[in-house]
Amino acid sequence: MLNDSKPDPVRSDLLSKAGENGIRHGYFTRRGGVSQGIYASLNTGVGSDDDPASVAENRRRVAEWMGVAPDRLLTAYQVHSPDALVVTEPFSGPRPKVDALVTNVPGLALGASSADCGPVLFADSTAGVIGAAHAGWKGAFTGVLENTVAAMETLGARRDNIVAVLGPSISAANYEVGPEFVERFVADDTENERYFVPSLQVGHALFDLNGYTVDRLRKAGVQADMLGLCTYAEEALFYSYRRTTHHKEADYGRQVSAIVLER
Repeated sequence: MLNDSKPDPVRSDLLSKAGENGIRHGYFTRRGGVSQGIYASLNTGVGSDDDPASVAENRRRVAEWMGVAPDRLLTAYQVHSPDALVVTEPFSGPRPKVDALVTNVPGLALGASSADCGPVLFADSTAGVIGAAHAGWKGAFTGVLENTVAAMETLGARRDNIVAVLGPSISAANYEVGPEFVERFVADDTENERYFVPSLQVGHALFDLNGYTVDRLRKAGVQADMLGLCTYAEEALFYSYRRTTHHKEADYGRQVSAIVLER
């Protein structure tokens, strides 16, 4: 049943250890909200065509679970960029067009919206610095993960103390790409061939975005892991842009993954 009374996000064991030092996190599913139809039920995507009042109520429920006021649940206007932004207060105007947010301010919940792309939550519990990044193939390829780590360092984090966990995203089994996509990655680094296997369609391949993301995080010097949950395959739990496209639906919802310094 999608319309559960309250959200019940998935949590990471690795980040839960950081929670012992006052950091709270959750990878929210589509359960626990009020949206209807194709958006059922916890659609937090302000860029969707869902009823704005329903989206606002869903975001309020997420903020409540995170222990913050609704205006302190911050999500950027994501544009598949490599850009990370340090934030110190709620947004006073239009949402910034970036794909990662970083803070050392308690009570600001940083969120990454997703519907197949990878939401990555970061924490250095010793320094009291957190981050949230939206890493689709383009963002990961152009450096959003490394830029998030660098932004955290400007606030006093140390990369050897940072933990980063990739949340629900599309798995290789459901992520078919064309030959030009493969060529782009291999041209950048021949070792990237290992993230592709041939698909049933001639000339196409299945892309392991999850493995690529986690490997880039580890190369950046942080402790990285992933939940291993597929947004495309688990329709009852997650929104998926690609599944919506295959079903020829008019629009799709977005789930949010969020992290906050409680003190």
